[in-house]
Amino acid sequence: MKIINMDHVAASPILPEVADAMIPFLKEKYGNPSSMHSMGEEVTEAIDEAREKVAELINAKPQEIYFTSGGTESNNWALKGGLFANRAKGAHLITSSIEHFSIMHAIKALEKIGVEVTRLPVDKYGFIDPDDVRKAITPATALISVMSANNEIGTIEPIGEIGKIAKEFNIPFHTDAVATVGAIPVDVQNLNVDMMSLASNPFYGPHGVGALYVRKGARISPLLDGGIQEGGYRAGTENVIGIIGMGKAAEIAIREIQNRSNHVRPLRDRLMKEIPLTIEEVGLVGHPTERLPGNASLTVRYVEGESMLLFLDMEGVKIASGSACISRSLKVSHVMLAMGIDAGTAQGSLLFTLGIDNTNEDVDDVIRILPPIVQRLRDMSPLYKKTGRLKAVS
Repeated sequence: MKIINMDHVAASPILPEVADAMIPFLKEKYGNPSSMHSMGEEVTEAIDEAREKVAELINAKPQEIYFTSGGTESNNWALKGGLFANRAKGAHLITSSIEHFSIMHAIKALEKIGVEVTRLPVDKYGFIDPDDVRKAITPATALISVMSANNEIGTIEPIGEIGKIAKEFNIPFHTDAVATVGAIPVDVQNLNVDMMSLASNPFYGPHGVGALYVRKGARISPLLDGGIQEGGYRAGTENVIGIIGMGKAAEIAIREIQNRSNHVRPLRDRLMKEIPLTIEEVGLVGHPTERLPGNASLTVRYVEGESMLLFLDMEGVKIASGSACISRSLKVSHVMLAMGIDAGTAQGSLLFTLGIDNTNEDVDDVIRILPPIVQRLRDMSPLYKKTGRLKAVS
């Protein structure tokens, strides 16, 4: 059976060049970077080179990049470490209502110890209004954290404008950029961010490794206590193999990012245009143009997203229904609810996230396979029958 992966938001393949760069550190180059002898020094030099490549990808300085276990750790560290280090300013945090769970749950933990949180609303496209950020600022505001783009709906947020406001009020600003780094050009200088979370796999590096950019001079406390790794800010023996892979993936992304965008955007546009032409009552979620180039987020009324996923999986098509972090929980997407989409419609969400391995033939197959699946499920849906739609299309 042909396998079509359109769930790159959950997992992208590691590039062959990335795997080749990692293999020596699985075999002969196995030294500990904390060791003072030549085996350790060899690995330290390789980590420093990877740090330079990741920094170049986002136009940062190498000494501003701290390697972590991924986006979740980076987000937790930015929020908790940022607030603890800036507690003299106050204990008020501004964020959005559509953040990733690694932000949402970290914030809930902070609320339990007395942090006051303002969650900003979004419009029907998932946009955050920078003016709402300005209005939410108080004398006690110690941190602002807004994601660069939502992984579930694809909408790209006005981070540069929010960054200017944060800078005007001298408030540290963090953005979760896991969904954007490697997908679109990202420049920390233009965005006016003090901290930025990123992960390796979205740009075809290994899972389980990421980084936190911390602008020189920005205050942050360590999240983990222990040794002096990562400049004393992130204790624990470095994930050497993952870091080497992330560095190589960043090096490739620097030169390939525009080609990748040019490849996936027309495929995305075909899905957004042609699926609603073959299936009635399909809606686009997120902004039609200001969105990640490989993201096509749709809702199909009168059908559960999980049911469509299972039938598509049997046909070899791999997609998601909402975020990968909630798809197994069978919960309605908090992102779509925040956008004003009713719970019933949100349950029928389909999320296509495309990558460099997808083709026009893949899109042809999805457009052929999906309509009969939807019709079969609608034929069994009491909601669909109740509306009279079944009779209208039979």
